[in-house]
Amino acid sequence: MKNDMKQIKHHLTEPLLMGYAAGTLPEAFNVVVATHVSMCDDCRAALAEYEAVGGEVMLETDPVAIAEDALTATMAMIDAEKNTVTAAPKRKPSNIFPAPLQDYVSGDIDALKWRKVGGGVSQLVLKTSKDASVRLLRIPAGTAVPDHGHRGTELTLVLQGAFTDDDDRFGVGDVEVANEDLNHTPVAEVGVDCICLAATDAPLRFNSFLPRIAQRFVGI
Repeated sequence: MKNDMKQIKHHLTEPLLMGYAAGTLPEAFNVVVATHVSMCDDCRAALAEYEAVGGEVMLETDPVAIAEDALTATMAMIDAEKNTVTAAPKRKPSNIFPAPLQDYVSGDIDALKWRKVGGGVSQLVLKTSKDASVRLLRIPAGTAVPDHGHRGTELTLVLQGAFTDDDDRFGVGDVEVANEDLNHTPVAEVGVDCICLAATDAPLRFNSFLPRIAQRFVGI
């Protein structure tokens, strides 16, 4: 997926890039970070610097003794995995989903099993570890997501279209990093449905009654 770096105005924070490089983020956040990095030259360069620093730290770390048969056991595990894993079917390249997202998405945008969550908005929850969740959101053009706050951190990456909220505009490649201090009402711009990749480590805090009721069933 090719993208004009100059169009990306909202980037990942340093703690997120450092956490990704160190391997300390939840898998759901890793999906968003990896997808954004694949679209953004600036964040890709910054990540390379953090990974280089991490490599230097490892070189200065004292070695740890391992079992004498560790290599043999590891190779046996690899051989066993080769015998049980079948080749994944080739997928048609998507102009919406960048490469890091392809392993989590079973088809192109119109082939996905979207689930309605209210107000015309649809979602598809992706399978990751349970310490955080990540989903694709499809917001019809001109539609507003209910006003809400956050009980933790939410990363929202735009894959198609754009949305605006109380603070700014977010277009393709932009990522909004929201925390407990942010209350907003995202609105998809007119013209094309807004497709976002959103990861959260805690439920959202909706400010009106009906979305709070629906939240019990859709898990946002």
